[in-house]
Amino acid sequence: MTIDVLAFSASPRRHGNSETLLDWVLEGMEAEGCSIEKIVIPEVDIRPCRGCNACERLNRCVQRDYMDYAHDRIIAADCIILASPIYCMGLAAQAKILVDRAQVFRSRKYVLHLPVVPPERKGKRVGVFLSAAGQNWENVFDAAIPSVKCFFQVVDIPNRDIRYLMINGVDEKGAIERHPTAKDDAGRLAREVAARLREVRAA
Repeated sequence: MTIDVLAFSASPRRHGNSETLLDWVLEGMEAEGCSIEKIVIPEVDIRPCRGCNACERLNRCVQRDYMDYAHDRIIAADCIILASPIYCMGLAAQAKILVDRAQVFRSRKYVLHLPVVPPERKGKRVGVFLSAAGQNWENVFDAAIPSVKCFFQVVDIPNRDIRYLMINGVDEKGAIERHPTAKDDAGRLAREVAARLREVRAA
């Protein structure tokens, strides 16, 4: 069975550094025989969470937008990739909207005590966070990581199954193409994730 990869590109700047990093990873996973779907968040209608907590009763969001489709794809995918630049030391707003709308999964899991994915698929999925930041500071990604972990946790991808590739010091558009290791690191990550998913399927 083909490995199903669902990727979210969150940058409002098309084909910038974080999306280029994502495309390199997707190229590598496609070469590994994976099926790829890429969703560019700024180009679809995903509205902010209203904070109404209706999902705690209804087991679904009251808003009818593109998240209806993304919700089902998040459940179905074997690998979920979130790519976001760092803005003001955190996730870009477009990425945070996706994370916040995962509240429905949090309600399902922790309030309604219902499964997010079938039991036989637990522990057989991988999450990937890709990011690019302009600053060279060592801590430039620190504020984004807890939100990323929260997103993957509520969709039943625990910390041990999250992979990261974060490149700092790339600010202007196209800077990542001059980075000495980013493209090779992306290809290596793609191969590692594909191998891990084949391993857990065979177990």
